[in-house]
Amino acid sequence: MTSPPATPRIYVDADACPVKDEIYRVAARHGVPVSVVAGNFIRVPHDPLIERVAAGSAMDAADNWIAERAGDGDIVITADIPLASRCVKTGADVIAPNGKPFTEESIGMTLAVRNLMTDLRSAGEITGGPRSFAPRDRSAFLSALDQTIRRIQRRRAEQAATVKG
Repeated sequence: MTSPPATPRIYVDADACPVKDEIYRVAARHGVPVSVVAGNFIRVPHDPLIERVAAGSAMDAADNWIAERAGDGDIVITADIPLASRCVKTGADVIAPNGKPFTEESIGMTLAVRNLMTDLRSAGEITGGPRSFAPRDRSAFLSALDQTIRRIQRRRAEQAATVKG
């Protein structure tokens, strides 16, 4: 059995992500590579740690690209609940841009609520969407991403020590 690489990779569902600059800063501080995935061209900083991926304009192309690659020890940044569900199932850590983690324990209920709200909106019962992104969301996200990277790096270091020992 091969152990995962020592460094996690961050996959960013980038089309509507409001925290891309924050991701780049935290990733650079930790030396973590980032794949910025969008349907088409998206501008990213010139940095060897940052990979730009234009997944194509097909429905869910970016989501599929991320879900096919993200796995245990990787981090996915998305507000897309179906994509979050797919990535949680592969063992990836998934964080929403507001800092909320999607976990095995929470994703089922989150997906059910999302589907209910979609049905209520299509029936005209609810006309509003989610609340606006606020400065406290940015702060919560930065904290969540930093903690997740540190936790994964600690876990991988412990696994490597166990394999060597």
